[in-house]
Amino acid sequence: MSKDPSGERNSFGSIKLNMEPRQNQQPSSAFIAASWAALFIGVIAFLVGLWNAEMQLNEKGYYFTVLMFGLFSAISVQKAVRDQMEGIPVTNIYYGLSWFSTLLSIVLLTVGLWNAELAKSEKGFYAMSFILSLFAAIAVQKNTRDIKARQNNEQ
Repeated sequence: MSKDPSGERNSFGSIKLNMEPRQNQQPSSAFIAASWAALFIGVIAFLVGLWNAEMQLNEKGYYFTVLMFGLFSAISVQKAVRDQMEGIPVTNIYYGLSWFSTLLSIVLLTVGLWNAELAKSEKGFYAMSFILSLFAAIAVQKNTRDIKARQNNEQ
């Protein structure tokens, strides 16, 4: 059978993936900068939107708390997944709670926006800046772990 860059083919013609541990590669400077920029843009846009919103202070507090909860839980998911990939023990309860809390933060934002008396464009703005922030937090955490792993391997 011929070699395929992503693995070799089995007798059924499907690709058999190579599951050997791979070398940690440091992310490019452009990806690091893009990740941090996305995090700042998402969080700052969400917060500026809250600042300028015509809603009660308790509503603003709710959305701010959901944002912080979402960022923390997304980082926890990334950490748990990465720890498992690196062979660091992660309890099932922590792994499950990390995923549950991430999904819960998204559900809480969705329910809050669904019931809010905001224009649809405002609701979309908050949803998109929230999701951008979660994605960027995961990317920044991944970059941080990749850089740290590379530094440890070089020592």
